[in-house]
Amino acid sequence: MPRLAAPVAVLALALLALSVLPAEAAKNRPLHLQLLGINDLRGELDPSTLDGRPVGGAAVLGTYLAQAVHDADAEGTPSLVLGGGDLFGSSPPVSNLLDDAPTIEALGLMGLRYSALGNHELNDGVRDFLRTQYGGCVSGGACAGPAPFQYLAANVVDRTTRQPVLPAYAIERVGRVEVGIIGVAFRDTPTIVTPAGVQSLEFLDEAESVNRAVRELRSHGIETIVVLLHGSGSGAPEGGPITGPLVPIVEAMDDAVDVVITGHSEAGFVGTVDGKLVTQAYSDGTAYADIDLTIDRKSGDVISKQAHLVRTWGDVAPGTTPHPQIAQLVQRSRNSVAPLVDRVVGVAAAPITRDQTPASESALGDLVADAQRAKGGTQLAFLNPGSLRADLDVGEVTWGELFAIQPFRNDLIRMRLTGAQLERLLEQQWEGQPQPRILQVSGLRYRWSPDAPVGDRVRPEDIEVGGAPLDLAATYTVTVNNFIATGGDSFTVLLEGASREVVGGTDDEAFVGYVEALPRPFTVSTDGRIALR
Repeated sequence: MPRLAAPVAVLALALLALSVLPAEAAKNRPLHLQLLGINDLRGELDPSTLDGRPVGGAAVLGTYLAQAVHDADAEGTPSLVLGGGDLFGSSPPVSNLLDDAPTIEALGLMGLRYSALGNHELNDGVRDFLRTQYGGCVSGGACAGPAPFQYLAANVVDRTTRQPVLPAYAIERVGRVEVGIIGVAFRDTPTIVTPAGVQSLEFLDEAESVNRAVRELRSHGIETIVVLLHGSGSGAPEGGPITGPLVPIVEAMDDAVDVVITGHSEAGFVGTVDGKLVTQAYSDGTAYADIDLTIDRKSGDVISKQAHLVRTWGDVAPGTTPHPQIAQLVQRSRNSVAPLVDRVVGVAAAPITRDQTPASESALGDLVADAQRAKGGTQLAFLNPGSLRADLDVGEVTWGELFAIQPFRNDLIRMRLTGAQLERLLEQQWEGQPQPRILQVSGLRYRWSPDAPVGDRVRPEDIEVGGAPLDLAATYTVTVNNFIATGGDSFTVLLEGASREVVGGTDDEAFVGYVEALPRPFTVSTDGRIALR
């Protein structure tokens, strides 16, 4: 027996070595990580149609994400669901009328972990947003939160204290590898939300803020870095070059950044900018970005990365089996708002749309501007085109359809402007704008020249108020929404308005009341109040 001891010991050691080798090999194998990127949901809980097919909706998006996570998990691949911002705000009634609580809950059920801060999350101001993120109650109103996911914003600080209002980044440990996730808001957010709601905030340079966070993450040994950027761009869904304002931002980011998940332009694209994989997955839950990373477990570096966009069709699997919990949530929300949303307030004889003439006048813009002028009892009304979010179809017009056109619930402001200020206001449709923002008007007729230099496109002699030539020295009464009244969309002339007062009721209420008073059926067409010369 003693002679057998040595061979047995050798065999035992060999078996032990064989058992250790696979474990050691597994530890050294690259880690595969799946990132699922969504953006610009904007509280769109119900499905829509595309090319005649059902697509999107929270329950369908939720089931696609759940299937992707399940399939990856079966292969031992961890997943993270991440957002590019604008997940709620300017929402349809099914979410908006319930303080967007259904959307927040739905996103939690989808497994969302982190998101960039979009401009629409700040539609009602930073205080309301922080209530949604961290929990709290509106004075005399509803209570909410905390949200089941975290917004990140490396470039948003309190203007007085210089302290960040949200975490700059988060660290997720997956498969023994730490992943850094940085969030960045759009620097020009104050120009596209009501300025008063974010006047306490300062939005810093996006790339500089990312790079500060990158240095901190790398000081902790973190090499896999994902940025959630709310920034505009365009490209092709199948891959290729990316263009737009986000490109120089991404180019200026530290080369340690591996992936940039974006939102804001509601486009669908995949591509590479300065070696960084960049995605954006359309809007309204109609797609998501499926991003696959291969990571070296020892160094934490990304070895390879690829992405593709997945459309969330509702007529093929898994979309034919919507996420049951989210579907029930959406149905409860629909039932809650149905008595108000389904109320018929008029009948349209033909579609009334945002389609513009060559001079940029639209029939829907005329209708809404007329409604606001009537509500304000003023000579004039001006309406920013971005406040119109949907078209009006032929047939019965419901309260919900009118609300979908104007979902921001802005107050209406009455003020006085001189003729000279009115001319300057019209010039600001091009001055300092990222693209022309042609105001829809009521009580005013004017002509403009697209060939004239910016700052001289509208001549005083081409402007009429109430059928009479504009008097630069005279004073006129004007109705506008509180967004542009406080300098939104860079219409800073309106900050100079005198005798400012709030008109009773919001812009959507004024619109509903105006349509209710129209004949049944009614029709609207452009009348040349904005023309080219």
